[in-house]
Amino acid sequence: MLMIPGPTPVPENVLLALAKHPIGHRSGEFSQIMADVTANLKWLHQTTNDVLMLTVSGTGAMEAGIINFFSPGDRVLVVHNGKFGERWAEVATAFALDVVEVTAPWGQPIDPTAVKSALNADTTKAIKGVIVTHSETSTGVINDLETISKDVKAHGALMIVDAVTSLGAVNVPIDAWGLDVVCSGSQKGFMIPPGLGFVTVSPKAWDAYQVAKLPRYYMDLGKYSKGAAKNTTPFTPPVNLIFALQAALIMMKAEGLENIFVRHQRHMHASRAAITAMGLALYAPEGHGSPAITAVSSVEAEQIRSVMKKKFDIVLAGGQDDLKGKIFRIGHLGFVCDRDILTAVAALEATLVELGHTGFTPGAGVAAAAQVLIK
Repeated sequence: MLMIPGPTPVPENVLLALAKHPIGHRSGEFSQIMADVTANLKWLHQTTNDVLMLTVSGTGAMEAGIINFFSPGDRVLVVHNGKFGERWAEVATAFALDVVEVTAPWGQPIDPTAVKSALNADTTKAIKGVIVTHSETSTGVINDLETISKDVKAHGALMIVDAVTSLGAVNVPIDAWGLDVVCSGSQKGFMIPPGLGFVTVSPKAWDAYQVAKLPRYYMDLGKYSKGAAKNTTPFTPPVNLIFALQAALIMMKAEGLENIFVRHQRHMHASRAAITAMGLALYAPEGHGSPAITAVSSVEAEQIRSVMKKKFDIVLAGGQDDLKGKIFRIGHLGFVCDRDILTAVAALEATLVELGHTGFTPGAGVAAAAQVLIK
């Protein structure tokens, strides 16, 4: 039972779609599937902009979202408060961009006023793009993307977003917020296995693409846009993953965007209530937890993860870098229901009892989660 931030559980009908025999990716039949998938991707992304599919991970999508719109030496502002935000600074540096940063300690949200101050100080408009991680997977903290994007729009820079664990779990109205480039990956809220990356591109970003000089070939988004206009792809796509994506998007449309967002919020609140009732410490401060993942501080993090896996076959995620052994992370995005939350909480309670925890009443976590779920 996967309770990690990715890969996430895959519905049975999506697995069955994945198991179909491949078809030719230049066939009329596949073009019809591409047209259906593209339309539903635009629905999910709440955009009329291009939504392009690449055979990459979320990191590949983000790299494509950087290299297609800048030239060597361009200044970008990278906003980060965790491992994945730091990664975008590393990627931008690798491609010879001039990186400036606005940061917050791991476990804390980004202060939007700090971003605004950095943009206001840029009187010459040297900053060409701002890169923000919406849901910081490494810490379970969500950042105030809406406020940040307003200030970026006022400045004039491109707004580039890592929405890898927020797209499909959190409301990300791309057109309404004026987001220029938004990147995500298939193994998160999309409910399919790893292998597809998604990049949305605004008209403003396409203008930047026309003058960008960074080298690109396989991840040249112009090629993908031309292909998408004809319901095809520039290179061989993972045909069966696209079958799976089609099935997953049909499920998501049946549930409805608002219901999807409400479900993820409910699971976040239930998980956080349960953790508090069990006497454990939440890593993300109240009001800044991600609906995709809940991080928990514990010096016994690795022991807890080990018992959960061995005794209950439930996989939790560990901490990364300096947080290794200090936190564990409970993923609750994608194909997750109330039953899954209660099951994980009950197993966690039993694990704490086995490890000798006495600071809570067994059953308190399940009761706290249930109170949230029945509201």
